[in-house]
Amino acid sequence: MTTFTSEFWNYWVIGGTIISLVGTAWLLWSTGRIKVKNPAGTATGKVSVTGHVWDGDLEEFNNPLPKWWSNLFWITIVFAVVYLILYPGLGAFQGVLGWSSAGAYEQERKIFDARLAPLYEKFAAMDIEAIARDPAARETGERLFLTYCSQCHGSDAGGARGFPSLRDSDWLYGGAPEAIVESVTKGRMGVMPAFGAMLGPEGVREVAAYVRSLSGLPHDSLRAQVGKPLFAQNCAACHGGDGNGMQALGAPDLTDAIWLYGSSENTIVEGITKGRNVDPAAGTNAMPSFTNQLTPPQIRVAAAYVWGLSNKAAAQ
Repeated sequence: MTTFTSEFWNYWVIGGTIISLVGTAWLLWSTGRIKVKNPAGTATGKVSVTGHVWDGDLEEFNNPLPKWWSNLFWITIVFAVVYLILYPGLGAFQGVLGWSSAGAYEQERKIFDARLAPLYEKFAAMDIEAIARDPAARETGERLFLTYCSQCHGSDAGGARGFPSLRDSDWLYGGAPEAIVESVTKGRMGVMPAFGAMLGPEGVREVAAYVRSLSGLPHDSLRAQVGKPLFAQNCAACHGGDGNGMQALGAPDLTDAIWLYGSSENTIVEGITKGRNVDPAAGTNAMPSFTNQLTPPQIRVAAAYVWGLSNKAAAQ
């Protein structure tokens, strides 16, 4: 990675840009000064020829560029020089105006936020349930959701493998309004440790059989009986003795029909063996904090929209 952050590339870009401009100007100036004489035996006239002849008598005239056309090239070169002085373009040089795309974005965002401030101030004084019942707030919340949340949870909030659905009543960290606000504000990093080395292949399958029995899935009853005490020893601390989960830790309920990664035996065995740890590259188990993208009132509006998805009757 240091190869691409070396100061060499800064000078490479500066040199390449300047050489290109100077070379273009020289080519324009030098070609404008070339005079080609009529070679012996060729047609004569007011316009010189280059000496290239095809098919016996087809000659190439040396017509100079019209003055207005060549002047356009010179104007373009002058514009490029002025632009590179004022704006970024020469390596790390930011230009005398100090312009940057990030700065322009922040400036436009401040202007936009200032225009919307009165609207969000109104929502800031309301509780989440009241915001969810406000048609304008729901519409605004939906747009925020589609912009910042739909990439993981889906445009319909139905979720995907490793990303929970927000339309049901099953919440890893609690579906209360303030719990949702906390999730959006601080993010969530779910972690399940690996038990493969501790339980061994057979122990893992026995625990998986017991876990499948909790939600009424087809299972080997004998393996489930053996797996029950193993579950109590290794899994109950997070998922609870009856498998109902623990929202304080984000440990899912294992007794319902809702599975974040799937309910097949092989999937459950994989989860117990390898665990479900945070993988920033794949985005697995990691929900980012949105404090840098959204203001507190915007977070409340987005949370109200999400809360309303699983509390439709109360949000109407």
